[in-house]
Amino acid sequence: MESRVRDLEVDLVLAAGDLPWGYLESLISLVDAPGAYVPGNHDPSTAGGRLPRGFVDLDGRVAAVGGLRIAGLGGCVVYNHGPHQYTQKEYDRRAAKLLRAARAGGPVDLLLTHAPPLGLGDESDGPHVGISALLGVIETLQPVWHLHGHIHPHGMHKPDREHGRTTIRNVIPWQVIEVRPVSTPVAAPVRRG
Repeated sequence: MESRVRDLEVDLVLAAGDLPWGYLESLISLVDAPGAYVPGNHDPSTAGGRLPRGFVDLDGRVAAVGGLRIAGLGGCVVYNHGPHQYTQKEYDRRAAKLLRAARAGGPVDLLLTHAPPLGLGDESDGPHVGISALLGVIETLQPVWHLHGHIHPHGMHKPDREHGRTTIRNVIPWQVIEVRPVSTPVAAPVRRG
């Protein structure tokens, strides 16, 4: 597995929560790339800055990591009062704060969350209901990608969804994706002769 991971030549590792921190730390070490993280509902508290080594905490923040500007929002809708569970109203407030932070620095390339938006890849059972505020976040930020976890398809592929210009992808169990920064212009072909 180690050689297979090294052969991927990744520039950035994104973690959408609910993965063992030891695993994330060994992955970062193998690929020798930066990492960005949002917590899942099964992760320990990140109070006091506790995070997997090598990862930037994006929960409720926007940061430039690995050449991309990424907005993040961790956790899921409350179902048993764990450390990263919030009501829809609490998510409304958290999303508004994230949008204020995002406005200050230009376009966002990617939105990383633990749970999906309400109605776009979520499930009907209580623990897997999506976040309603994410629809407004996507509409406002218009990232090319919204990557999330939380919904475990148990061997079934979950298709991508679209919301405006944003492709929403469930990254479970893992994905390799090429993301071109929004702020980096694509060079025009050179014509000769």
